[in-house]
Amino acid sequence: MAKQAEIVRDVVVVGGGAAGLSAALILARSRRRVTVVDAGTPRNAPAQAVHGLLALDGVSPLELLERGRAEVVRYGGEIISAEVSDVSCTSLGFAVMTRDAAVLHARRLLIATGLVDDLPEIEGLRQRWGRDVLHCPYCHGWEARDRAIGVLATGPMSVHQALLFRQLSDDVRYFSHDQDLGEQDRRKLDALGIPVVAGRVSRLEIVEDRLAGVRLDDDRVVPVETVAVATRMIARAEAFAGIGITTTPHPAGSFIAADETGRTSVPGVWVAGNSTDLSAQVGAAAAGGARAAAHLNADLVAEDTDRAVARSTDAQTAR
Repeated sequence: MAKQAEIVRDVVVVGGGAAGLSAALILARSRRRVTVVDAGTPRNAPAQAVHGLLALDGVSPLELLERGRAEVVRYGGEIISAEVSDVSCTSLGFAVMTRDAAVLHARRLLIATGLVDDLPEIEGLRQRWGRDVLHCPYCHGWEARDRAIGVLATGPMSVHQALLFRQLSDDVRYFSHDQDLGEQDRRKLDALGIPVVAGRVSRLEIVEDRLAGVRLDDDRVVPVETVAVATRMIARAEAFAGIGITTTPHPAGSFIAADETGRTSVPGVWVAGNSTDLSAQVGAAAAGGARAAAHLNADLVAEDTDRAVARSTDAQTAR
């Protein structure tokens, strides 16, 4: 691994999900020396399938990543399975250190580390996450259609979430948990026939490895087959603090701010996917990675051209 320090890559992509692999594919096809460093902890790993992805609807999340890695490697890209622990600025650009003490040097950095879903501390939620505990009606709503769906209130977007799932089932109920429900939101729920269940949720009831209901603190059990919950979505940014990358608070969590091309406020650093767009599904994350890669490559082309012009000018002056 020590030899890694001898190589200066054009780009190191941190994160090997849809955004990171899509970016790496564009860069590799542009004949850039690109390395993807992937910790192997994709956000959608608990899900059985990716949905809403044109021509690939229903594909396994892990199979999708396997295909993506193969495509990147086919064009000369490199995939390293490791977790990035720290990034620093150097005269060459950036030094990316992994937890196994390898150091990779790169002219540019693309962050595609995604986010972490922070779930409420309710027994059963994490265990059923990605199965019959869901968050996105576009990702998994069709599979929950016509079922008894309980929407667990966690924040200001929970009523909106209930309205979206009501499109998929006539049997939706809203668990207010410890959240206040305003009069206007109550009118919306009442108008669509969504009953409000008052009381704090204590745990999920699981029978024979299936969700059977929601138990409240007063020991009532409300039967449901699916629970929808809006998580707090926290961008994975800790490893980049040393180069000035910080997260921006959002009502639903936090994200890494960037312009429409993915360029951050730190020179030479781009970001794509859920790290900067909390609501991006797999297709949108991949598109964001491709867009950021194209602009990043153009930035490198401009720098290479400026250097070539400077060398040519120096050579002519020296004659």
